[in-house]
Amino acid sequence: DSLPPAHYKETMNTILMWMQQSETKLSMPQVAVAEYETMEQRLREFKALQSSLQEQQKGLTYLSTTVEELSRKGPAEVSQSYRSELEVVLGRWKKLSAQLAEQCQKLEEHMTKLQRFQNDTRTLKKWMAEVDVFLKEEWPALGDSEALEKQLEQC
Repeated sequence: DSLPPAHYKETMNTILMWMQQSETKLSMPQVAVAEYETMEQRLREFKALQSSLQEQQKGLTYLSTTVEELSRKGPAEVSQSYRSELEVVLGRWKKLSAQLAEQCQKLEEHMTKLQRFQNDTRTLKKWMAEVDVFLKEEWPALGDSEALEKQLEQC
């Protein structure tokens, strides 16, 4: 009675393995990306990881419930060791969840900035092309003061 069911160990191992894989994905070095599509792909991966996190929450709840039951039934030293193990897992879980949310937020902010930058760059290039056409226009004759005034206003 003082030991958890076999399902407890299976669930614990599954969650530990999932957290290890997720931590590895999140610890991948962040490189400067200037391609919106690459950033979108990375965000989709993070969102999938968040969905997976939600799915794993059931297992974590099961572990917490099982440890509470063990605390009531079993000897204090046994239940304390399981409680300590669960506290470590919960700590990692919270850290992982916070990192994931932070990464998503940062990536979304960077995507917004990149999109704004790309729009500004397009606008600037269009303006520069118009200025280039203007600068290559033929200058009016020196005696044509009306045309010179128009060109001066355009300048």
